[in-house]
Amino acid sequence: MPKRISKVILGVGGGIAAYKSCDLLRRMQERNYDVTVVPTPSALNFVGAATWEALSGKKITTQVWESVDEVRHVKLAAENDLVLIAPATADLIARIAMGRADDLLTNLVLASSANKILIPAMHPNMWNNAATVANIALLQERGFHIMRPATGRLTGSDSGVGRLPDTSEILSYLAGVIGATQDLLGKRVLVTAGGTREPIDPIRYIGNNSSGKQGYAIAQVALDRGAEVTILSANVHLPDPIGATIVRVESTKDLEIELERHFDNSDLLVMAAAVADARPSQVGSEKLKKDSYREISLVENPDLLAQISKRKQGQIIVGFAAETSFNLAEANRKLVAKGLDLIYLNDVSTGEIFGTDSTQGVFITKEGKEIPVSKSNKATLAGQLLDLVVDKLN
Repeated sequence: MPKRISKVILGVGGGIAAYKSCDLLRRMQERNYDVTVVPTPSALNFVGAATWEALSGKKITTQVWESVDEVRHVKLAAENDLVLIAPATADLIARIAMGRADDLLTNLVLASSANKILIPAMHPNMWNNAATVANIALLQERGFHIMRPATGRLTGSDSGVGRLPDTSEILSYLAGVIGATQDLLGKRVLVTAGGTREPIDPIRYIGNNSSGKQGYAIAQVALDRGAEVTILSANVHLPDPIGATIVRVESTKDLEIELERHFDNSDLLVMAAAVADARPSQVGSEKLKKDSYREISLVENPDLLAQISKRKQGQIIVGFAAETSFNLAEANRKLVAKGLDLIYLNDVSTGEIFGTDSTQGVFITKEGKEIPVSKSNKATLAGQLLDLVVDKLN
C-alpha cells in the first residue's frame, strides 16, 4: 500500500514569487498536510519570519546555527515525508545541484531521503541559461521531481517562461508525485460529509456539530490515489477538493435522494456524514414564536445506511460510529445491522473529534478484526481507511 504523505517541508527560495507560497501553505493545510516552512535567509526579504510563523503555527529557522541543540536539519529530514521547494530560484537550484549546504534548507535537502519536488521560478533568460538547464537535468537524474514553470507576466514588463505556476497546478503536480501508485485509478468513490439539518421553520433547524473535515479528507486522499470522487456535502463550510464533484444537501431527505441517485454508479461509499436520527413532524411555514417551543414533536428518520446497503451490487460500504463512549458492542451491532464492510468507531465525548483536525478510534472489519488508530490527523485516518478497502475494490 502507498504510504500516506502527511508531513511536508515547504522550502521557500529568495524570489519575488515567495509571496505566492503563503497561499500554497494555506491550501496544503486545508488538505490536511502537516507543513513546516523552511525559507532561505534571502527569502525573508520577501516574506518575513513572522508571517510564516503566523500561517504555519511553527517556529521558523533558516540557519543550522539556530536551535543547534535540536540538530534541525537532521531532525526535520527524519520527521518529514516530502520536501517541496517553491519557489526554487536559479541560485538555490545551482546550490542544490552542487551539493552545497550553506543554510538550513540546503542542509536539510542533503540529509533527507524523502521525495523532493522543485517548483522553479525565475526570469526566462535565467531559466534558459545553459547552467540552469544543466543543473535541472542533473537533479532530475538524481530523482528530483521538477515542475516546468508557467508562462506569463513576470516582474516589471517582462513576460515569458519562468512564472511560478498557480497554486492549484502545484497541488495537482504534488498529488501526481505522491500518488505515483494510483491504486484507486478508475474507481468511483462516493463520500458523504458534514451534518444534516432538519428544519423547524424557515429559520431554525435541528443539527449537529459535524464540520465535514473527515469526509473531505477522505475525498482528497481518494483523489490523490486516482479515484473519481463525488461528495454529498451536508452544510460544510470548507474549500472544495479540486477535482471532486460536489453535491450540496441540507436535510436527511435531501441526502437520501442523492444517495439513491449516485450509489448504483459507485464502487465505494464512505458514509462520513452525521445524519440526524429524527426530524420535526411538522415544519412551520413561517417563523414560530417562542410560545410554540414548549415541545417539538419528532418522527424518526430512515436509516440511510441500512437502506442503501440493501441495493449493494458489489460495492464496498464504510460507516462511522460517533459515540459518547468507546462502545465496541454498539459499533459491532451497527456493522451487522447496516450491512457494512468496515466501520470506524470514535469517542466524541471529549470534544476532540467534531470540528478538529485530529481523530483516534478503532476500525472494525466485517470479519471481526479490530484495528486501533492512535491519535493522528484526519488525512492519515483517510489513508488508513482506503488502505483497508483497496484490496476488496481491486
